Amino acid sequence: MSNFGEDTALVLIDIQNDFCPGGALAVDQGDEIVEISNKIQEQFKIKIITQDWHPSTHKSFASNHEGKEPLSTIEMFYGLQVLWPNHCIQGTEGSKFHSKLITDSADLIIRKGFRPEIDSYSAFFENDQKTPTGLDGYLKSRGVNTIYLCGLALDFCVYFSAIDGAKLGYNVNVIQDACRAIDLDGSFEKSLNDMKSKGVKILTTSDL
Repeated sequence: MSNFGEDTALVLIDIQNDFCPGGALAVDQGDEIVEISNKIQEQFKIKIITQDWHPSTHKSFASNHEGKEPLSTIEMFYGLQVLWPNHCIQGTEGSKFHSKLITDSADLIIRKGFRPEIDSYSAFFENDQKTPTGLDGYLKSRGVNTIYLCGLALDFCVYFSAIDGAKLGYNVNVIQDACRAIDLDGSFEKSLNDMKSKGVKILTTSDL
């Protein structure tokens, strides 16, 4: 029974094998959100899933920069970029959604990060903040004005999606217990404070 109408969408962010325990860029307890995310889906009519989808030549991979270690940074044409271990490479087991995640009822799957030159955290824009993923156009054409976000990781892709959503004028809600964080140098606390300061509501599944 969906609690929410046609003006509200649930966006499930990057719940993929490589971000779950055992994956190439595992988020601690990332797999714990799968069951919660499945349950939340029942309350929404409009459901969208994002999928990190990198070519192996992706410039955000440390392996594509000589002498660079994962989690070091590099200056890209759009600013500072964290270099990651190879992850979510197109068509690999790691890029697949967690096997227990319900994906069949999603209206749309948005792939991001497929341009080799530029990383993409947000569900709305690549990291240059300009190149759109198409999500905004889709939501607007369906008359959606409110979004709820869950997924991985809270302090990266969920955070950037929330900030961009707020910037684009959506009412943005982040379901904190349906997310897990990487927490790189205090990024968890920083991202929560920044989201709140930009009008993003942080709530839990019991608030739905």
